[in-house]
This record gives sequence, structure tokens and C-alpha cells, in this order.
Amino acid sequence: MNTDSRSTAEAMKRTPEAPAFVSPERFERDMTGWFRRRWLCVGRAEELAMPGDFVSRRIAGMSLLLMHARDGRIRAFFNSCRHRGTLLTESPRGHLTQCRIACPYHAWTFDCDGSLVGAPGMKEVDGFDEADWGLNPLDCETWGGFVFVRADRSVSNDSLMQSLADFPDKFAAWPLAELKTGARIEYDIRANWKLILQNYSECLHCPSVHPALARLSPPTSGENDPANNCYVGGRMSLNDGVTSMTADGTTRRPIFPKLNSVESRHVYYYILLPNMLMSFHPDYVLAHRLEPVSANRTKMTCEWLFEPATIARPDFDPRDAVQFWDLTNRQDWHMCELTQRGAESGGYEPGPYSNREHLLFELDQVLAKSCSPAFDTE
Repeated sequence: MNTDSRSTAEAMKRTPEAPAFVSPERFERDMTGWFRRRWLCVGRAEELAMPGDFVSRRIAGMSLLLMHARDGRIRAFFNSCRHRGTLLTESPRGHLTQCRIACPYHAWTFDCDGSLVGAPGMKEVDGFDEADWGLNPLDCETWGGFVFVRADRSVSNDSLMQSLADFPDKFAAWPLAELKTGARIEYDIRANWKLILQNYSECLHCPSVHPALARLSPPTSGENDPANNCYVGGRMSLNDGVTSMTADGTTRRPIFPKLNSVESRHVYYYILLPNMLMSFHPDYVLAHRLEPVSANRTKMTCEWLFEPATIARPDFDPRDAVQFWDLTNRQDWHMCELTQRGAESGGYEPGPYSNREHLLFELDQVLAKSCSPAFDTE
């Protein structure tokens, strides 16, 4: 090899090493560095509409309990009784009468604000004070109708809005806080969470994997923002005659009224790091919430969000958008699973990124800087 060709090869941007996707130890570092120290999306506030409503989530090895308290606030706690550590609930959601939840093991009872209000057999214990044994809390805030939690403040004490930087301003034309869920699908994906982020960040695969999508939106039309510690993404244009990303490219739903002429002719695909994939469409918003389970397994909840007035219309039918993206999602998840299996094959070596995959390399660098050595890129 001559000097020029060797220099070119050395400068070539490459994919991460196999342990980034297959190593349990690396997965645990990812969870510690990203998922336990960052603001995580854990659902929509509409799931907790009334005092006493609760949802439970499991993410990054943490079992979480979110409750709508009497004062109207949504609070988050570890789903673990302060007596012997028992899960307070196995139910994914429900309603608590009198805003109280009792441990199924020894009946310690907690208010929805996390305070301990009953501990059988503890009155005779010297030094025991119920005020000292409330549920262990997590930071909990909302933005755009989404609920976020943070377990560990050791890296940053930024509020949710500080951590979101300019992201809310970029999408202020979409009335996120007002939207309601018109459909929800949950997926179980046999792939590493970072492979899903990579897949979401490029459309080089669209002509071969998503022919229906490629007919609606040119795969080469992407315009990306530089990746940063908060978000990664960009926009793609709609073809002439296409009004929305649906089964036939049309929609009977009204366009969001505050969109300008550019926003109404594009779809914006963004990763809100680390676990939220958002796509902003002219007539709906699609939100994916990612929950890593292991190095080679990720759960995904996908929600289609619409304006309440649109949902209330007699002719409301979200199936055109749901069927389109369910097909596209399943195509993507299959490719992610094949890539996972290839990375586990023993023969995987870092490969070269094309010039159309530059956003993936930028994503690698963001993850490496913020979570080193959780995501080695060399």
C-alpha cells in the first residue's frame, strides 16, 4: 500500500467495535453512563390524568413507579418497599383508591406523594419514625406532555428544560402538550439499543428496506443538524402530491395550524438522547420510547399523537399512519436484529461509513464523549 492510500484508509470513519453491541459489561456501562444519569422519557402525562393514577416502568435495570399525587403533581419513585424491598406493584398501570399503595408482603402503606402512612408492627421499634421511611424518589418533570425522570444527579444537576437546550424551541409549532394518544404499539426487539439509534439516523437503507417510504419521501433529501449531547437528527422532504407519511401519502386530518410552509412539507426525525425517537409530521407526531433490557434486547413503545379535536371527529381513523409505520418499524427492527446477529457472529469487524452515514459517526462520538468508555469508536 502506498502512503496516500494508507492515509486514506486510516482517515476512513468506521463503525464501533463488536463489544459496543454484544458485551454485557459494556451494556452495564451504557446504563450507568446514560440511562441512570440522564433525563429519561417514561411516558405521557395523559396516562396519569387523575390523582391516584399510577404507571410502573422497568428501564436500565430500574423498576420505577410514577403516581399522580393529591396536589396534582406527578411524582416518581423506585418501585421498592422501604421495609424489605418488595415490588409495590407488578401492574403496568392502574388507579389507587385514596391515593395509597400497600406493599403486598407486609402491608407497609405509602401515600401517592411517597410518604409512609402505615407500617404494621413498627410502633414498638425504638427510633422508628414513619417520616424517615418514605419511598426513594427520582427527579420527575414534564415537557410537551411527556414525563421524564432522572435517577442520579452525580454528573449534572440541570433541570429537564436546561438539558433539552433548544429542542423545545425547534418544534414549538407542534402543540405537543395538547396532543393525545390515538394508537400505541409495543415491540420486543432482539437488538442492542445503539443499533436502533443508528438505524433511525440514516436513510441509506430506505430504498431496499422501505420501498413504501421511499415512494413518499426522497431517501437522499435529508438535511441533518450537527449531533450534540441533547439530540441527533434532521429533516426529510415530502414528494410532490404527498401530504403526510401514510399508507397512500394523503391525509384527511388537518395540518397543525402553526406550521409554516417549510415545516408542512417536511418530516423531522430526531433522537432525544438517550431513549426517545421522535418524528414530527404535518398532521401527527410519532414518539418511540426505548427501554433497553440487555445487550441484545430492547423494548419499544410507539405512540401516535393527534390533536384532541381531530380524535373527536366522527371520521377519525389513525390506521393510515399506524399501518404505514408499523410496517416500517417491523422492517427496521428486523434489520437491527440481523445486524445484532452479525455482530455476535464472531466475524464482525468495524466497517467503513459512507458519506451518507456521517450522522451515525457523529452519534458515536457523542455517546463516546458523554459515556466514555461505554461506547468505544476505535
